[in-house]
Amino acid sequence: AVVLCAYLEMGGIDLRDQSVIELGAGTGLLGIVATLLGARVTITDRAAALEFLESNVQANLPSELRPRAVVKELTWGEDLGNFPPGAFDFILGADIVYLEETFAELLQTLEHLCSEQTVILLSCRIRYERDHKFLKMLRGRFSVYEVHYDSNKDVHIYKAQRGSRKDDF
Repeated sequence: AVVLCAYLEMGGIDLRDQSVIELGAGTGLLGIVATLLGARVTITDRAAALEFLESNVQANLPSELRPRAVVKELTWGEDLGNFPPGAFDFILGADIVYLEETFAELLQTLEHLCSEQTVILLSCRIRYERDHKFLKMLRGRFSVYEVHYDSNKDVHIYKAQRGSRKDDF
């Protein structure tokens, strides 16, 4: 999450007034930073994480920005009816590619949330063969490019979009 936050803070992507959803938020750091950078953010995770996530949002966002960050439950592949299809400009995910049994549901969720214009930014370490398998699955449905690599932390940032547009940041 720290690497993707730093990437966003470098300013190559203007998040002001963009609609953003963070998947598998954990602590919510990425969604909080996106909110501070001007986005309207839906910060999601499974039910068990929501109370902690909400308290982090309350503790780390100034009161005037809190209405721009909404914490919502999202179990990949299950709660999609609660999210309008294609309604987000950006989908963010940090270190969410690790359980192979969730890959199909994660891809289903990404497809549901994406429009033709949506930009997906995923940061992850590539540690195991399953990580390569996920990237191959992602490339089967989206155009995927590596846009940043942090060699100190061994973290890759991938940009994915529908179709074959090659405009990079």
